[in-house]
Amino acid sequence: MLKEFKDFAMKGNLIDIAVGFVMGAAFKQVVTSFTGGIVSPLIGLIFNTDLKDLKWIAKEGVVDDAGKVVGEVAVLYGDFLTNVIDFIIVAFVMFMIVKGINSTKKKEEPAPAAPAGPSQEDLLAEIRDLLAKK
Repeated sequence: MLKEFKDFAMKGNLIDIAVGFVMGAAFKQVVTSFTGGIVSPLIGLIFNTDLKDLKWIAKEGVVDDAGKVVGEVAVLYGDFLTNVIDFIIVAFVMFMIVKGINSTKKKEEPAPAAPAGPSQEDLLAEIRDLLAKK
């Protein structure tokens, strides 16, 4: 069982998936910093605020002695939009990478058909002939 697991884990496809996963996680960080540092402020210019700070306040909170707002209920749609933009960028780049890899793969030609062996009738005739000789 251990040998089977080792064979499974060492297959090329599993290693490729692991490398792709690590690269995808690192790429996600790059996209997050791009969205947070470049896209979000540019979109924020339209709303005169940072995109991540956009929210719809359902219930106003009160400011406590420390200056923090307490009891506020808000829908943080700016943060959600930032994450949607991150997802769209990552999904598009991954699509382009997979499309590029698939276009470089060699088109597999269909395997030649196996040579046809004797038919069932030929085998029965051969058996009949062998029995007739005895």
